[in-house]
Amino acid sequence: MSVRTAAETAAGDVFGPVTVPVGRDTLVAYARASGDGNPIHQDEEFAKSVGLPDVIAHGMWTLGAAGSVVSAWAGGAGRVVEFGARFIKPVVVPAAGAEVLIDGTVKAVDPDTRCATLDVTVTSGGAKVLGRCTAVIQLD
Repeated sequence: MSVRTAAETAAGDVFGPVTVPVGRDTLVAYARASGDGNPIHQDEEFAKSVGLPDVIAHGMWTLGAAGSVVSAWAGGAGRVVEFGARFIKPVVVPAAGAEVLIDGTVKAVDPDTRCATLDVTVTSGGAKVLGRCTAVIQLD
């Protein structure tokens, strides 16, 4: 099936994959902007001392990255009616950086409300990092 814009969406359509890079500089900037200075997001030694494999991305950064991809595909953040997910695995960010891969499928289109429900898949390092990630977008 061909990929269409959000305005032409039909059930079964897909979007992505979109790759979003994340480096430790991104995590430092996010920590400053969000006020979340937890050292598991910036200090490799500390992260490993608490049992993590390395520094991890903020869960809300990961959700925001996925939301940005959905809103760009939908034609703007104003078209996103609902968006949510469960955090199931952290995005590990080694010194060389990491990537988050985001794609999705249109699960259903409501012709009365002109809203589409999306199943969004978010992975990093080959593992799913967000579960039950869904969005509802306004088509027009």
